[in-house]
Amino acid sequence: MKIAVICANGKAGQLIVKEAVSRGWDVTAVVRNENASEAKKVLVKDLFALTAEDLRGFDAVVDAFGAWTPEMLPQHSSSLKHLCDILSGSATRLLVVGGAGSLYVNTEHTMCLSDGPDFPDSYKPLAAAMAKALGELRTRGDVKWTYISPAADFRADEARTGEYIVGGEELTLNARGESIIGYADFAVAMIDEIEKGDYIGQRISVVRK
Repeated sequence: MKIAVICANGKAGQLIVKEAVSRGWDVTAVVRNENASEAKKVLVKDLFALTAEDLRGFDAVVDAFGAWTPEMLPQHSSSLKHLCDILSGSATRLLVVGGAGSLYVNTEHTMCLSDGPDFPDSYKPLAAAMAKALGELRTRGDVKWTYISPAADFRADEARTGEYIVGGEELTLNARGESIIGYADFAVAMIDEIEKGDYIGQRISVVRK
């Protein structure tokens, strides 16, 4: 399997690269500066400067882009649009490291996790920006996309277990009533989905067992 991981130097990106490399895949890290991941192949280029030719021939492209400051939040939409535009009509899949705030918490799908009273105010602008990007992604019938949301508690330092539960559009709890996933197990779920291709054109969520 030949994949490119965009923003491969980030916490999620590094672990996605590591998981893919451990399976013997052909992995290219796309970074803006010196590579910090385990990928042996590196493309040093800004996401917004990527072209269709840069991504030609990959089985899948993983978008691990993240923006946190208020002035950069709109880039969740603009970066995803750019990737969709340059992958439009190709066989290359696009898999997105998403957010949990847009997961639904009722069966009618009228309320999201970020609408709840316990959702931190400081994270609401980020959740709104990512939800907007997801909404725009849903309109793209010209791209083979999959959007993967983590559990509500997305933990960077959790040890890899290799086990997880796949949920859908609604917030999913494990048998202990938890909504937790580590970055390493999220990476396992991401690479598994690239391998299996079960959820093309869908948003799914993952939670630890």
